[in-house]
Amino acid sequence: MLTRNRYLLCTVLVCLGAGSALAQASMAEFQQALREKAAFNEHDFAALQLNQPVVRLVPATDKREVAVTGLVNINASAEDFLRSYRDSMMRKNNSAILEIGSFGSEPALADLDGLTLDPEDIDDLKECVVGDCQIKLSAPMIERFQKEIDWTAPDYQTRVTNLFKEMMVAYVKDYRARGETALIEYSDKSDSISVATEQRALTSAAGYVNSFLDGTKSGLQLLQETLVWSKIKFGLKPVIAVNHISIYKRNSDAGPQVLVASKQIYANHYFNAFLALTAFVNVPGTTNASYLVYENRSRADGLEGPFGKLKRGVVEKKALEGLRGIIAQSKANLEGSVLTASTAEFSVSDSNGWGNRLFGGIRPLLWLLVLSALIALLVLGRRRTDSATAAKGKALKPESVKS
Repeated sequence: MLTRNRYLLCTVLVCLGAGSALAQASMAEFQQALREKAAFNEHDFAALQLNQPVVRLVPATDKREVAVTGLVNINASAEDFLRSYRDSMMRKNNSAILEIGSFGSEPALADLDGLTLDPEDIDDLKECVVGDCQIKLSAPMIERFQKEIDWTAPDYQTRVTNLFKEMMVAYVKDYRARGETALIEYSDKSDSISVATEQRALTSAAGYVNSFLDGTKSGLQLLQETLVWSKIKFGLKPVIAVNHISIYKRNSDAGPQVLVASKQIYANHYFNAFLALTAFVNVPGTTNASYLVYENRSRADGLEGPFGKLKRGVVEKKALEGLRGIIAQSKANLEGSVLTASTAEFSVSDSNGWGNRLFGGIRPLLWLLVLSALIALLVLGRRRTDSATAAKGKALKPESVKS
């Protein structure tokens, strides 16, 4: 799994130009890499000089995919960034995060003690069959709910929740043991979706992956690897997701580089795949030449159909606006915290507060929230349209019969 994760990180870093920056000796080379790998231009670099964040859409070949990248200069150290991320990664520091936890090195049911299933999801599982289910699950998982749950029992809700947790623990155990080959196929619709295939598509998007760093020579040191589960609130349905988060560090002549990758291995609604990268990059030879580089890619339901182009335009616009706001706030919070850290009043409690503020903005799980909310609104609009169409059809039916 370590080798696979290094390959993943190196792949995405090459896409962003951040990986190239690790070996570059000047700002000019760094900017050239960004021009070639992430389509940033001179206007973007000028905005950076004015301490403004820049964001770009990343071309996607699949209609279900939304991808954006962003860049901002930062007046802070890699150690500050790393400490803040680690301190706040598991904190429930945003009202949108309903529940959150992590799996241990040996996943167990106790790891999911804080997880609950919504009554609506439980009721949906009662009607769930392979190819027609409101919850994203594999075919064997769906069949277990029909075979093992007595839906007439007074405590069926508790039994459903326990079975769901058992399956999640077994899935995570298998993933820890076998890596990507353990990823399931979603069978909630007539056409199954392979999570592994979707993830590979995100990490090898055409036009961005032009070369790869050799994982054995990259110098990346794995500092932390965590499987995080979360239940995230938004307009239509909460999303229960499991993300594989890896934190790496590499020392260079310019200073340490910190890389964080978040790869989704499960989501019960909307998302087929999700990948987020945050890189703290130092560029030598220039003052204030530290940068946060972001790339977020997701494949989701709800972006296809006759109005797919219109819906995509709305989502992409909001995604760019959202990412710009997120990284601007990240810069402000992190730099403000650095100033606080230089004073005599700095304390452990201040550090925790800093982490909470910072990662209320840039933690990968909240990017999931941003896109989830947008897609939920689109799906809700589609349902209203379908309902209106059905109602109109019923109203016209008597006339047809009469005629």
